[in-house]
Amino acid sequence: MQTPMDRLADFDLTPDQRQVREIVRDFAQKEILPYVEQYEKEERYPLELVAKLPPLGFMAPMIPEEYGGAFQDVVSYGILMEELARVDWVIASVVSVANSLVAGSILKFGTDAQKQRWLPQVADGSCLCSACLTEPGGGTDLGNMKSTATKVAGGWRLNGTKVFISHADHAGLFFVVASVDLSKKHGGVTAFLVDPRETEGITIGAFPMRTLKRDKLAEVHFEDAFVPDDALLGEPGKGFPVLGSALDTGRFSVAARCVGQAQRCLDLALPYALEREAFGQRIGEFQMIQQKISDMTCRTQAARNAVYQLGRMKDAGVPRASMESSMAKLMASQAAVQNALDAIQIHGGYGLSEEYEVGRLLLEAKSLEFGEGTSELHTKMIAEFMLGIRKQ
Repeated sequence: MQTPMDRLADFDLTPDQRQVREIVRDFAQKEILPYVEQYEKEERYPLELVAKLPPLGFMAPMIPEEYGGAFQDVVSYGILMEELARVDWVIASVVSVANSLVAGSILKFGTDAQKQRWLPQVADGSCLCSACLTEPGGGTDLGNMKSTATKVAGGWRLNGTKVFISHADHAGLFFVVASVDLSKKHGGVTAFLVDPRETEGITIGAFPMRTLKRDKLAEVHFEDAFVPDDALLGEPGKGFPVLGSALDTGRFSVAARCVGQAQRCLDLALPYALEREAFGQRIGEFQMIQQKISDMTCRTQAARNAVYQLGRMKDAGVPRASMESSMAKLMASQAAVQNALDAIQIHGGYGLSEEYEVGRLLLEAKSLEFGEGTSELHTKMIAEFMLGIRKQ
């Protein structure tokens, strides 16, 4: 039976896009959700679950068919991200990093040889991807990175440390950015495609977290790691446009994932509010709880609309939509965090117990508010675009 929120979410989608939602939601509910809490407690990376994605085309929704992908349209990609994230942050992240940051960059800036080498492996799941961007002292300020790339005979030497790196332990391809000239700030940034399995001088260490235990976030250290010339993605010192384009699409997928998490919080809060009784009535009959349900519904749909609008702009061929990407990411990540807070409040003390997942969702949602640029950065960017200080 269709719920009011289903009607809102699907109102102006095409039949094919509705089918994507139906298929992905059914798959996620049956094949992923039953294992999430168990894997989190066991601190177990979900390789078995990831292996289920490629046969259904879920691993490569943004990779063209000629490379083994299942590309349809950007809105469908957003729907897939939303539905995967509705049940599991980590599985959604695997697909997001592979498509938005890595494969998308290869498609736009890579050579024919790089496309032929990497894209089929990403599409069939034999090569997971990891984006080595964030640094210990840099965070969102990627132009101030300290990692260096030094030209040597036949290639480059990479030195530096990256932190909060998802999927590093299991990845067969690193998307790495480093500077060829630190004095040039953004003008020194250079992008590389690195095979960690064939590159000496790369150390992957644990980066313990209070949440996302199943993601196995890592610290990646490069010490005179040699990569050949054909690992260069784009041109030396021209990596910031590569990075900007990747983050533009990356923010779309993160925003879609946030919508999925915001929706999950609502999905969990509704039945609880109808089942839990206090003072002789269901708590869902109290006005203050109804206010939270209403707010959760409105902010989820507002964020979803911003994400779908951005997806349609990209489907229409708009080359860069940086302001709209910032708007979608800001709105959706804040919606996910606030919905998690409201869901916990509705659950009361049980919201922090291991029996209910809403407490975990809060920490995961907060991590998405940092990822792909903090809320403060996106607020600043939106204002600067509107004031004409920053250009698309």
